[in-house]
Amino acid sequence: MIMDDTKPTLQESAMRYGTIMGLFWAFKFVLIPIGFKIPIIHIVFFILTIFVPILGYIFAKRYRTNCCENRISFVTALSFTLFMYMFASLLVAVVHYIYFQYIDNGFIFSQWLNLINQSASMTDSQEYLQTINQLKDAMKVVMSLSPIELTFQLITQNVFYGLLMALPTAALIMRKK
Repeated sequence: MIMDDTKPTLQESAMRYGTIMGLFWAFKFVLIPIGFKIPIIHIVFFILTIFVPILGYIFAKRYRTNCCENRISFVTALSFTLFMYMFASLLVAVVHYIYFQYIDNGFIFSQWLNLINQSASMTDSQEYLQTINQLKDAMKVVMSLSPIELTFQLITQNVFYGLLMALPTAALIMRKK
């Protein structure tokens, strides 16, 4: 038996950690519809969302320690974290598509529309009502998207936020030789 001591490549590591991150995001996503039945679950969802960049930092630091001999440039750290978030986005996109195509039947958006309508009934402020009407219009646009269009929109959003999180993470974990 031959032992292979080669370290995984940046892409392999990003796939591994991105898979874990994607599973974490999928778990978080499952909490959204449950939260409409059990409202405290939405608080858990928001806490877990705040934990995402912390988890990204932990994974990037592990990559630096385990694969880079504790030395990593900003560009390499940025590449790793971008790839990690991209792979996570692709994995959770599968969950989003399956959910919106086969399970949701408009549940999430109708619940959000109900919340918007409830808050509109609680005020007489014209400025607030104007904002509520803009929210309703935006919600109607989102509700008109097909499951695949919605999934692509969510992928784009996740990759964009991944980029925003990757920049400070890379700056924090880089270590020069």
